[in-house]
Amino acid sequence: MLTLLIIGASFIGVACLVGGVASIAFRSEGGSAVEDRLDMLAGLSNPAQAKKKDEINLLTNPLGETNPFEEWLAKSFNLRLFLQQADTKVSPAKLALMCAGLAGAGVLLPIMARLPMVFAPLGLLLGPIPFLYFYMKRGRRLGKFAKQLPEALELISRALRAGHSLAAGFKLCADEMGSPIGDEFNRCYEAQNLGQPLEDAIEEMTDRVPNLDLRFFATAVILQRQTGGDLAEILDKIGHLVRERYKIYGMIQSLTGEGRLSGAVLLGLPPVLAIVMWRLNPGYLSMLFTDPMGHQMLAAGVVLQILGALVIRKIINIKV
Repeated sequence: MLTLLIIGASFIGVACLVGGVASIAFRSEGGSAVEDRLDMLAGLSNPAQAKKKDEINLLTNPLGETNPFEEWLAKSFNLRLFLQQADTKVSPAKLALMCAGLAGAGVLLPIMARLPMVFAPLGLLLGPIPFLYFYMKRGRRLGKFAKQLPEALELISRALRAGHSLAAGFKLCADEMGSPIGDEFNRCYEAQNLGQPLEDAIEEMTDRVPNLDLRFFATAVILQRQTGGDLAEILDKIGHLVRERYKIYGMIQSLTGEGRLSGAVLLGLPPVLAIVMWRLNPGYLSMLFTDPMGHQMLAAGVVLQILGALVIRKIINIKV
């Protein structure tokens, strides 16, 4: 039974890690239909551009930093791009070593401390912690970028009305705006300053920052450079649209606050209560780890917790 418990805990740990990776992969593809439509309108969805995206960029992948593990992982998920979006210098190989090291330490420490063997497989749950940390850091950075975007668009619009070029507007945004949007626009400006076409530099910025509003901006700029028009007025309208979307998003957050708080309480109460009961009366809770029926109840409880978390997330996660 202990072997089955270890196998089950290992499966849960790996499933959590794979689920986190998959959630980010699917999340970055949110609004893919709209983005594909924008790419088609901007003339970006062609085989030459797709082939170009698959090539290794020497500016982001310095010589000697690629390895077979990263090449294998890049076929399904671009972990290097994920770490760049989290604004960290940790390489994919180092992240994998950190996850494996924490998982191994979580298994060995209970054994060395002579704790009950049930704690050994639970130590595998420490493995995804570095990945989850960078996932949250990435989410905070992308959220801050989205909040800064309307002001950046208005700044570029005012620069265009003052007679500056679009590249000069990017440089002004890079100098005046803080991180992360200032860093991204500065990187875009430096790329075109070194000879890369501005359209390609903007497209690469949309790849680095998976933001639908930024995709609208990139499409508007590329279309304007191909067909002409008042880009300053277009940027004003896009900035106004983004601000209105954030107002609606704030209303949704306030209306779903009760559901999010209820989900946090319902998900946090069972483990906290289990720890309290273990401290007060270990024998009362030990039946879950010693009796075969307790093992089944514990496994059912974990599965129901995960299902409950998914259902609550589905209810409160409203797309704007």
